[in-house]
Amino acid sequence: MEIAVVGTPEFTLGFQLAGVTRLHNPADLEETATVLRSLMDTPEVGIVVIDSSDLTQMPEKLRMQLSESITPTVLGIGTEEDNTLRESIKSALGVDLWK
Repeated sequence: MEIAVVGTPEFTLGFQLAGVTRLHNPADLEETATVLRSLMDTPEVGIVVIDSSDLTQMPEKLRMQLSESITPTVLGIGTEEDNTLRESIKSALGVDLWK
């Protein structure tokens, strides 16, 4: 399984330095949505990492698909507090690890 990272060149740079090769730098939100839909249908991708601020700007239907997806697991990370990862783990394991 591969890790895919979607975001600005600044966001993906650290992942590139860590050895991740499947990097996507979409120009706008519409292209971001297209890339995410494509990655959802790519069986080699097990984890998709995206900036949480970009994730919140996706259309509601796409966000629901991403949050409910098991493979690939979509992780929104960033400087803002976000409970997406917490809810994903809780959903997958049935246990809230933060308590």
